[in-house]
Amino acid sequence: MCGRFALATPPEAMRQMVDFSNRINFPARYNIAPTQPVSIIRATPGNEMALLSWGLVAPWLSAEQVGDKSARPQINARAETITQKPSFKNAFRRRRCLIPADATYEWDRKIGQPYRIHRKDEAVFFMAGIWEIWEGADGSEIESCAIITTAANDVLSAVHHRMPALIAPSEAQAWLSTPETQAHSLLPLLGDAVQAEFTASPISKRVNKVSEDDVRLWDEHRVTPPEDFAADQMDLF
Repeated sequence: MCGRFALATPPEAMRQMVDFSNRINFPARYNIAPTQPVSIIRATPGNEMALLSWGLVAPWLSAEQVGDKSARPQINARAETITQKPSFKNAFRRRRCLIPADATYEWDRKIGQPYRIHRKDEAVFFMAGIWEIWEGADGSEIESCAIITTAANDVLSAVHHRMPALIAPSEAQAWLSTPETQAHSLLPLLGDAVQAEFTASPISKRVNKVSEDDVRLWDEHRVTPPEDFAADQMDLF
């Protein structure tokens, strides 16, 4: 899964890779967590950048279900079943997006070691995503999104068996604007990322806490786990 990520690249730099028409500013974030606002790029019909809640809210949910604080948001959608799952298949056909990131985080849960997954050249990359809109009976709306994941490539599988599906800038417009009747033609884009481009760097276990959000999280640090370490000590939400 992808349960945390970072985005510090400013919008103007991203615009050089994937065009979008509006101007939007947001602070650098080094520990983005589920349910928080995230930047996406979508076609509506021209490309725009928007802030959506991370964790897809299905449009048929009741207001009570949406307001249930104990419910876990659907932050990831598996590429292998995205055309079948009711929560995701319509969004895949009609509402695809790009979710930019400078890094994602994964953990070796046997020892509690967090890793920063990033391009070797430290460039921003674009995760494949879908977005949805939920409308309440009172006229309220929630726009939300999920990251599409795929099997990890050989480079990253030692850290985790899943990774975000990535869309190259050259394929971005096809991903965003292909008509729903041809959406199935995009499935080959959701395969392994180019293995040589990515690496995993051990980082501070401060990233375990959602409240920790600064560039020093990226300092290289190897964890020496205590004897009583438990894998569920990560504060994912």
